[in-house]
Amino acid sequence: MPAPDAPIALAVHGGAGVIDALAPDQEQAIHAALAQALDAGHAVLQRGGAALDAVQAAVVALEEAPWFNAGHGAVFTAQGDHELDAALMEGRTRRAGAVAGVRTVRNPVQLARAVMEHSPHVLLVGPGAERFADGQPGIARVDNAWFDTPARLAQLQRAQAEEREGAAAAGRYFGTVGAVALDRHGHLAAGTSTGGMTNKRWGRVGDSPLIGAGTWADGQVAVSATGWGEAFIRCAAAHDIAARVAYGGASVGEAADAVIFGTLPALGGDGGAIAVDAQGRLALPFNTAGMYRGWIDRDGRRGTAIFEA
Repeated sequence: MPAPDAPIALAVHGGAGVIDALAPDQEQAIHAALAQALDAGHAVLQRGGAALDAVQAAVVALEEAPWFNAGHGAVFTAQGDHELDAALMEGRTRRAGAVAGVRTVRNPVQLARAVMEHSPHVLLVGPGAERFADGQPGIARVDNAWFDTPARLAQLQRAQAEEREGAAAAGRYFGTVGAVALDRHGHLAAGTSTGGMTNKRWGRVGDSPLIGAGTWADGQVAVSATGWGEAFIRCAAAHDIAARVAYGGASVGEAADAVIFGTLPALGGDGGAIAVDAQGRLALPFNTAGMYRGWIDRDGRRGTAIFEA
């Protein structure tokens, strides 16, 4: 049994990138949604539950909120529908599960967990992932239109108007949701879920469901990333953060800063990440205008934020 006073820690994010000016009621609702995700994950950790379960609970709460680019609130593809990606990874065992391009799964992170636990695979995509979901009890299914929100439709219309005019996009509408956790057993986990990029084509898949790019957990560090996925893929960002800790002796904060403020922008990329180490130390860097984020640290201090403190 773990010691009742063993440290626990949790961080969540709701995406980084270009964040429009928020009305006071919107900002309040976003802070409340981040707090709800923290509550869901922290309740698991407080009762001695596994980091993997805490991460899943937090990510499900974020998928259910309309404010973030995942689940209900996911961005639209160029065809005017939604394709969703998600991943989970358990640090102690390196077990992982992921799905990409799913269209009818209400909470893609739950399907990623099913891939981890009930298949011999790590990543399932598109129609195959949907067929796998058909055989999994407890995976809620919805019509693709359930993911619609008026704000995301307006983003699609704006992006397509800019495309028709040949203008540079005013801002990439991207983001993800994610969580990282340390439980009382000293185990780590990470999870990430996303709708991808507004106006995406050709079955585009970003970093979120790719183990080592947008999602990673091992015995020392857990990471969930958010931002322009292509750059995160090209530098294996989540794994790079963990490798700097494992092989270079960096702290989790130093490692995350080096990737988010160094490696990533050198490739023309932007975004952020949340990370936690086996001692419960947190890092939440971003190089964009803002990142929706929340945390409960190993001393029980908690907070939520959108822009720079």
